[in-house]
Amino acid sequence: MNWTRPGLLLAALAAIVLLAAACATTEDSGVAEGGPEDLDLPDTANNEGGADEGADEPADPELAANEGDEADEDGGDYVELDPNAAPGHDFEARDPRLDPAPEGDHHEMEIRATEMEQEVAPGVTQRVWGYNDQVPGPVIRGSVGDTFEITFINDGEMGHSIDFHASKVAPNEEMRTIQPGEELTYEFEAQHAGIFMYHCGTEPVLQHTAQGQHGAVIVDPPDLEPVDHEFWLVQHEYYFGEQGGIQDYDKMVDRDWDAVVFNGYPAQYAHEPIDDVEPGERVRVWLQNNGPSASSSFHVIGTIFDTVFKEGSYQLRPDEETEGGAQVLGLQASQGGFAEFTFDTDGVYPFVDHEFADMAQGAVGVFEVGDVDADEDGH
Repeated sequence: MNWTRPGLLLAALAAIVLLAAACATTEDSGVAEGGPEDLDLPDTANNEGGADEGADEPADPELAANEGDEADEDGGDYVELDPNAAPGHDFEARDPRLDPAPEGDHHEMEIRATEMEQEVAPGVTQRVWGYNDQVPGPVIRGSVGDTFEITFINDGEMGHSIDFHASKVAPNEEMRTIQPGEELTYEFEAQHAGIFMYHCGTEPVLQHTAQGQHGAVIVDPPDLEPVDHEFWLVQHEYYFGEQGGIQDYDKMVDRDWDAVVFNGYPAQYAHEPIDDVEPGERVRVWLQNNGPSASSSFHVIGTIFDTVFKEGSYQLRPDEETEGGAQVLGLQASQGGFAEFTFDTDGVYPFVDHEFADMAQGAVGVFEVGDVDADEDGH
């Protein structure tokens, strides 16, 4: 798919995006207009025994840059999201197609804590902290009763950890912080179905998660029906700092995000639509809201969900008596689920976080269904 096709694809979004952008840039929108202010944060103990989710201080005062003199009252060198910008010619969207659960009931995997500089929006680079050089980290899948054996290795320059919400283990053991060069084995049995967040639990958890150390584990329910297409989406926020620097911790504390994205990059599936679905085919979208602070109201424009699974149970299933349908899958931070639906006709179907300010900040994509006739100029 050629990312330069703005006409028909983005015309379907233009009206709602412009409306949302107007709302999002008002004075009370929560979008930062000035530089960060110093916070009087309490001291916290070094996390050597385990994850401490109550910690408030940046992991390292030198690494928690973007504070103090380097940003003036007008924003200084802080980068901003340009909602009209397009990624470069070499951009490749993260593949949202979901593979079936692997065979067998014991799954071994290596996950490495990494720190790297990467483009997180058109023209915006940040030094992020990820897993296996990815933000979000790799998607892991299995079934109820499966055992997961994770070798966790710290390739970073500071302490990191990993917390699987799909597990029932002692946090001071498997979830403990390990130092650069160290490793541990994290083994658990998936006792419950759903899509679960995993994230770094090293203090402060807010910073490590917002910096990019999070991902998703999918544990299939026993009665999961086959569908024609499965996709995965992880929604999360960015809090931009200086170009090439780490994200701004004060913004994280203030819940003052700059971008809300699916799978690591704003509007990437509007620039490279999901285009291999035909009318009448059944689609399942697994969505995990990793926050760390924003909620999500997932909606696909032009269709209705006939199946909704949220936090381990079905909220809606096809029923000839009620003929019920759902318009959104609503998720608070760290919640997950899936929605199933079909498209009746060929066309361009945007999907969004229906909290429109978040949509205007990047939580938007497109399903291009069937025969969509558009040339490079969208005519």
